[in-house]
Amino acid sequence: MDLNGPGVDWLDDIMAGTALPKAQGRVAEVIIRNPQLASYAEIAEIAGRAEVNNSTVVRTAQNLGFQGWPDLQRELRSRYLVKISTEDTLVQHGEHISPLRAALARDMENLRLTLDANDPAEVDAAIATLAAAKSILVLGHGSYAAPAGVMAHLGATMGYPITLESRGGVHLVTSTNTLGPGDVVVVINIWRSIGQMIAAAESAHRAGATILAISDMRRGRLAAIAEHLLVVPSEGIAFFQSVTATTSVVYALLAGMQAAHPERSREAIRRSQQLWADLDIHLD
Repeated sequence: MDLNGPGVDWLDDIMAGTALPKAQGRVAEVIIRNPQLASYAEIAEIAGRAEVNNSTVVRTAQNLGFQGWPDLQRELRSRYLVKISTEDTLVQHGEHISPLRAALARDMENLRLTLDANDPAEVDAAIATLAAAKSILVLGHGSYAAPAGVMAHLGATMGYPITLESRGGVHLVTSTNTLGPGDVVVVINIWRSIGQMIAAAESAHRAGATILAISDMRRGRLAAIAEHLLVVPSEGIAFFQSVTATTSVVYALLAGMQAAHPERSREAIRRSQQLWADLDIHLD
């Protein structure tokens, strides 16, 4: 099947050049031609449209590099929501009788998907890389500067040589232009890919730095340079994405980093607490 025809552009880095058996090719065709359907339909509906059984849909997803249909569909939905307008995203999500209940339900599903999408061994390997790093730079823009800031702040509190860069332009250049072997760049890039940040990460990667990506995309430019990739669903209940799953992954990394150097972490935390008192930072 030719996977380079009209309509493939929203999935070009997943589909293009992939050789699939005839039945799986029909599944891919359904996905390509029906982005909204593919993003939300049950597996049985995709199978019915392609005139195959459910297991063929699963094998198609696996041959495209995903763990199964839920993993592929999560990425399809992320890409679909990026392609439509902000106003259309609101229409897609509809109105909520209880925004609190809807937000919590969505985040609970995102957390469940995050647990399913990430191999514990890969998380352990990412933690080991962070624990051994000469320096750590965390990149995050927009809403995702929030979990990036949490990671840099708490990592520094534990004594790690870790900094945050949430700006672009010359600030991004000066924070990345000296990185090389032994340095780690944590790139938190969700929803729309930010060209400047990815270009800076690519430059650091070429210079020998290790890239740890936290993203809702298993494919793409960022995934291609990442030695470690942690996948985090980010769908929210309105026009904005949710940072909940990303923040939870950051907390997991921080806990592992603390456990990797417990004595250093405790000493750094003690010094921080003393400085809080000396500087009269807290009211209580």
